Amino acid sequence: MDHIELVIKTLGASPEPMKAAEIAEAAHLDQKEVDRAMKVLKAEGRIISPKRCFWTTA
Repeated sequence: MDHIELVIKTLGASPEPMKAAEIAEAAHLDQKEVDRAMKVLKAEGRIISPKRCFWTTA
């Protein structure tokens, strides 16, 4: 499974919005890998930020 799908799966499993560091810890990924995946997901409109620095699926 690539990093993008792993980030989406992790966010979808969480009932609350998560910070990038929390996503990295839960998915066992490097913070930079999560940041790159989130940049792609944000451009595609698959994730949103309900409040500053927190992310959830759209």
